[in-house]
Amino acid sequence: MKKENGQKFYLVSEDILPEAIKKTIKVKELLKHHQGQTIHEAVQKMDLSRSAYYKYKDHVFPFYEVSQGKIVTLALLIYDQPGELSQVLHAIALHKGSILTINQGIPLQGMADVSISVETKNLSIPVDELVKRLRNLSGITKVEIIGQA
Repeated sequence: MKKENGQKFYLVSEDILPEAIKKTIKVKELLKHHQGQTIHEAVQKMDLSRSAYYKYKDHVFPFYEVSQGKIVTLALLIYDQPGELSQVLHAIALHKGSILTINQGIPLQGMADVSISVETKNLSIPVDELVKRLRNLSGITKVEIIGQA
């Protein structure tokens, strides 16, 4: 993905990142969620040098941060039972996601493919947390992010 200034962005699995980058992300999360904590305290807690933190802090972001305020398209596999899709829509609405489109295929062998596009601007939880919660609903066998605009 290219930004207007020519920078390229990549989606990379956490398990291949160097430890300093992982710790930088954790420091940023600590600072975000524990108001009043200083950078010095947060980097000490994560055993990271301040110079490493400052080197990476403006260049690494959790996926959900980048996806906030965007349109995310989810692919779901749902049992063909009354109320199953309704609970998904309710869960998205509960967390202030705005549903833009819903496409459902004809159910085959008791399962239906559904794609839902969600505006995440007002989402009250990170996108990855919403995906986890949808996966935990009964009657849902698969939830994946398949696109982002």
